[in-house]
Amino acid sequence: MLIRIGYDLMFDVPAPTVLLLMLRVHPSREPSLRTPEHVRVDPGVPVQEFADAFGNRCGRLLAPAGRLRIRNDAIVEDSGALDPVGLDACQHPVDELPVETLPFLLGSRYCEVDRLTETAWRLFGDTMPGWSRVQAIVDWCHANVEFGYPYARATKTALEVFTERQGVCRDFTHLAVTFCRCLNIPARYVTGYLGDIGIAPLPDPMDFSAWFEVYLGGRWWTFDARHNHPRIGRIVMARGRDAVDVALTTSFGPTTLTRFVVVTEEVRDYAEIATGV
Repeated sequence: MLIRIGYDLMFDVPAPTVLLLMLRVHPSREPSLRTPEHVRVDPGVPVQEFADAFGNRCGRLLAPAGRLRIRNDAIVEDSGALDPVGLDACQHPVDELPVETLPFLLGSRYCEVDRLTETAWRLFGDTMPGWSRVQAIVDWCHANVEFGYPYARATKTALEVFTERQGVCRDFTHLAVTFCRCLNIPARYVTGYLGDIGIAPLPDPMDFSAWFEVYLGGRWWTFDARHNHPRIGRIVMARGRDAVDVALTTSFGPTTLTRFVVVTEEVRDYAEIATGV
């Protein structure tokens, strides 16, 4: 399966401002690129690329005052398979976990493990450890949090999502990640592309998506508390502890987003591919 990905972002920048970007596919997906990513920055300021502590591809630029436009497009090959399911995947005792998974047990900016641990054990302590427990968390978040773009708030934490019972995909993800960590299951936040492939098209404009991964049975598994069923064509851009670590853009000064277009769509063959976004 071939999937076209891309975006067209525009910002008003009142004064020269440094921006950090996390707008490339994750290195783990680079081998599946069938046409290279084509990132264009207008005006053409230099972008310093680097890898962060989680292995994500990042960039830094100094945007001049005025209009800044960032575009990208590429073709990715995907298996076309649904997210894998591992019903027998077991939960590891903390003392047996690989040390690199341990940071994903701890609290972070949007995931207040210390404030939700008692609630998590009350809600899920009687569930079977492992896959069944994570699925119970996902089921609860999906059933008890109402999705809606008007509920988006950049400062909303997992505890606030639990209290307000409203949010967007990042909020579903923060709450599920926090509950997993409260129950000693390593969980990491993931952002990327997720198109309407294999499902009825959704009425909302295309957007980037957030989901999460948990470490069970010796590997990482994908879960999605907003959609709560396996999907086709997830394309990872970044992984981290929460949304702070995977922010697509971080501005060190005032900027206003004036255009936001995201493309994620299946293409049948290269003849269907139109260049540019």
